[in-house]
Amino acid sequence: MPTVLRIGSFRFHFYSDEGKEPPHIHVATPDGECKFWLDPVQLSRNRGLSPKVIRQIEKLIFLHQKVLQKEYNGFHSN
Repeated sequence: MPTVLRIGSFRFHFYSDEGKEPPHIHVATPDGECKFWLDPVQLSRNRGLSPKVIRQIEKLIFLHQKVLQKEYNGFHSN
């Protein structure tokens, strides 16, 4: 599970066996995990995170969307 980015307690990663899905990113925190589609940025799944934390993560994904998508596409194009 390649880690793409770490910001504070947030770890942005994807799973290597998910290449058949549209580009997305998982974000793990000490309190739970969520999954966002990258284009357009949209919450796919939330496990244990408050709406406030989800909004923080969503803002970070918008800020780093190009890098996250490039990493996802680069890994899954092999």
